[in-house]
Amino acid sequence: MNEKLLRVGTTYIPVTNVDLSSNWYVNKLGAELSYKDEDKAILNLANQSIFLVNSNENQSSNFIDIYGKERFSLTFEVNGLDALKALHSEFKKNEINVGNIENRGHSGRNFVFSDIDGNKFDVWSELSPIFKEKYFISN
Repeated sequence: MNEKLLRVGTTYIPVTNVDLSSNWYVNKLGAELSYKDEDKAILNLANQSIFLVNSNENQSSNFIDIYGKERFSLTFEVNGLDALKALHSEFKKNEINVGNIENRGHSGRNFVFSDIDGNKFDVWSELSPIFKEKYFISN
């Protein structure tokens, strides 16, 4: 088998109201809406498609780790600590549910935020070297 997985193309996120959630992602995160019906919205965000799928209450993309802590399943990257701090400040100003900037013992810093349905996401200050090279991004 010579084929390899090259990238994540689509992420599916459960939401209870497609209209409200798609507006939140567009207005709060700057996503671009490319399609919407009563069952789903398709957004372009962070170089991939995000499908917001109409789901029942109490569904989320989160999971519980072995220590009983609710965790996120997706990490977004930004280009450096200054960008992370600026985004964190912007999210707080835009009244997004956001945690503190954390030092997790590895390179860079992170923070967690959640959408209006409680789906948690991580943001990391270290941009992938391959992504930087491909898109000619310097520090």
